[in-house]
Amino acid sequence: MAEMTKEEVKNLTPKKEPVRIPNYKYMRDQDRELVTGKFIYHEVPGGAFEFVYKAYKGDEVEKYSMVDGGIYKIPRGVAKHLNNNVWYPQYDYVPGEGMIGAVTNTTTHGGHIGKLMRITKKVRRVSFMSMEFLDIEGVPTSTPGIVTVEAANI
Repeated sequence: MAEMTKEEVKNLTPKKEPVRIPNYKYMRDQDRELVTGKFIYHEVPGGAFEFVYKAYKGDEVEKYSMVDGGIYKIPRGVAKHLNNNVWYPQYDYVPGEGMIGAVTNTTTHGGHIGKLMRITKKVRRVSFMSMEFLDIEGVPTSTPGIVTVEAANI
């Protein structure tokens, strides 16, 4: 076998991508821009929702209180938080899947021993509908139900 030169060995070693450090000052400034929108409380229509929020180190903890259907001007980061992080998981048994070596006695616990439970759906508690491109008069007073579309097992 022929020996490889130092240049050939150098070409074979993987090149490391430079590590990109996020620009937190820019992200913080973006998240502080105010947006106007309608707050929707899916769990308790007509109810009030209170929460505290702090996104970046060095920020103060801020308390927010919103009423369902109200129009608010809040920072963009808070609106993103309401739309992306305020939910709870809904679990269900997965048909046709079981744990290896699990007990298969179907007379107890409703016949669910040995079946796997998984998160099947994220249930939104609240949302914030941006009105950046809408008139306040054009906002519907009631929200339609959320429809989940899933593929059928054939």
